[in-house]
Amino acid sequence: MIVRKNMGRASPLVLVTLVLGFCFATYNLVTMIMHSRAISKWVEDDANGGIFFDPVIKMPENVRKPKNARLPFHVAVTATDATYSQWQCRIMYYWYKKKKDLPGSDMGGFTRILHSGSPDNFMDEIPTIVVDPLPEGLDRGYIVLNRPWAFVQWLEKATIEEDYILMAEPDHIFINPLPNLASGGFPAAFPFFYIKPADYGKVLRKFFPEEMGPVTNIDPIGNSPVIIKKDLLKKIAPTWMNVSLKMKDDPETDEAFGWVLEMYAYAVGSALHGVQHILRKDFMLQPPWDFEIGKKFIIHYTYGCDYNMKGELMYGEIGEWRFDKRSFLRGPPPRNLSLPPPGVPESVVTLVKMVNEATANIPNWEA
Repeated sequence: MIVRKNMGRASPLVLVTLVLGFCFATYNLVTMIMHSRAISKWVEDDANGGIFFDPVIKMPENVRKPKNARLPFHVAVTATDATYSQWQCRIMYYWYKKKKDLPGSDMGGFTRILHSGSPDNFMDEIPTIVVDPLPEGLDRGYIVLNRPWAFVQWLEKATIEEDYILMAEPDHIFINPLPNLASGGFPAAFPFFYIKPADYGKVLRKFFPEEMGPVTNIDPIGNSPVIIKKDLLKKIAPTWMNVSLKMKDDPETDEAFGWVLEMYAYAVGSALHGVQHILRKDFMLQPPWDFEIGKKFIIHYTYGCDYNMKGELMYGEIGEWRFDKRSFLRGPPPRNLSLPPPGVPESVVTLVKMVNEATANIPNWEA
């Protein structure tokens, strides 16, 4: 266990300058949107059986919540109206309902934040709020750049009863009842092995000035999964949005971070507010790299799972048996997918079984 200490604090002048700068950027973005409307890894195996190791930061002793305290959080997932996003959200919502009221769960309400600008066919099935996408062309084909802007809008317009929010993604499945892992000003996040602020000091200094301390004050996280106090997210979200846009607009940064740019933007945005996350490796597992379910809470099925019939991983190749969400870009996976061959890790077997259960019970699945 590692405890991070001595988070950098900027001088009042630096903070005022940063806030004014981000406010100005937010004003410019909103103005642009209104105008637009008007006009139209790999390291050694860890002890849990995975193939990489992430640091874990314990919750500070002085902020541990009482054992019997229940602090419900609202589950929020950003999504588009593309079929690929819709079927994942339907499966996620099915398992949310199955786990929500079980002992040990602190899950409260659920909202799909649909950033396509108009309703889709699943408004009655999944609790949904519609928000606007970024103006055409501003995301430059990087669709997840809409995520922080979607959260900014949702936090402004929605009535959220819970004091905490879980930021989730469509390809998350709840496998165990999820408690509130956060505590007050310390949000909880999953540490990603490929988010390495220390390796990008030169690039990150464009957005995280020296007055804020070393770049290691930036947590190795993305925005999801994160459980965070609602009022804290309201402060961070506009900064996260503006840092995302500035990073995408900078060719060096865009090239350095690629598809994880928005993840770095959240990490930087929260660090600019002096926020330290409790890093929980047990928050989530990612097949096929994590083998066992154990006491983890979420399956994240972002990676393809390819195996031969001997149960041997064939990553980078098309397996004799495979499950890859990208195989279903234009339509949902069929019901009753074949189970993997003997020898495949528990995590992959569980994933396919949970997909099959959801698709068997969701009405009009293949419609």
